[in-house]
Amino acid sequence: MTTAIIIQARMGSTRLTGKVLQVLQDRTVLGHVISRCQAVSSADKVIVATTMLEQDRCIVREAEKYGAAWFCGSEHDVLRRYYEAATAIQADTVIRITSDCPLVDPVLIDKLIHYYQTGSFDYARIGLDSFSRGFDGEIFSYKVLQQAHEQAQSDLEREHVTSYILNRRELFRIGIYREESATPLYRLTLDTAEDWQLLSAIFAELYRGELIPRAEVEQFLQKNPQIASINEEVEQQHPTI
Repeated sequence: MTTAIIIQARMGSTRLTGKVLQVLQDRTVLGHVISRCQAVSSADKVIVATTMLEQDRCIVREAEKYGAAWFCGSEHDVLRRYYEAATAIQADTVIRITSDCPLVDPVLIDKLIHYYQTGSFDYARIGLDSFSRGFDGEIFSYKVLQQAHEQAQSDLEREHVTSYILNRRELFRIGIYREESATPLYRLTLDTAEDWQLLSAIFAELYRGELIPRAEVEQFLQKNPQIASINEEVEQQHPTI
């Protein structure tokens, strides 16, 4: 049984073009995401799924730099890209991570995998009512991904990989991984200039060449509310269903 993390990445972005190859300290945003995904002990493979566009060849080179596999597929039909990438590496279970989350927490992803496996779910995700955006992660079986790929028709469901699943909750056993916590929720994903300011401040203060633990990030933002507030007015472009 192969558990694979598939990171979707491309240079095109409507709000912050080329964001995944911007540099945070000693590596790119994508480099941080790959390194953190490689630290997930329950995952067997990490693969970057990008497009066949010439402008995304640099994504392939970045994946190779960090020892990750890569796959080039459709630009807009991201569901097809995921399905074909998962098929190519013979994945039985897929964890979906986006390349604009340089603080994705490997410990939390391991907990999500355990929750999914012990709960016999078709799909599970990290609850964004318990964890900050940027610690996101989704997990589902290859069988469910195949069903979504074969049956999803709308542009929305082709572009957003798990929309088909989440729009048909009566067909799938869905789990949301949550933990009780008094920690405020922050926006730790990269989509705007304000997000970049916040992430740059976090990495400048806390990054020393090793993975920054989630608790340190949260403690830093609690102690520095003026930094935490930099992007508090930014609206998520594609809210989770």
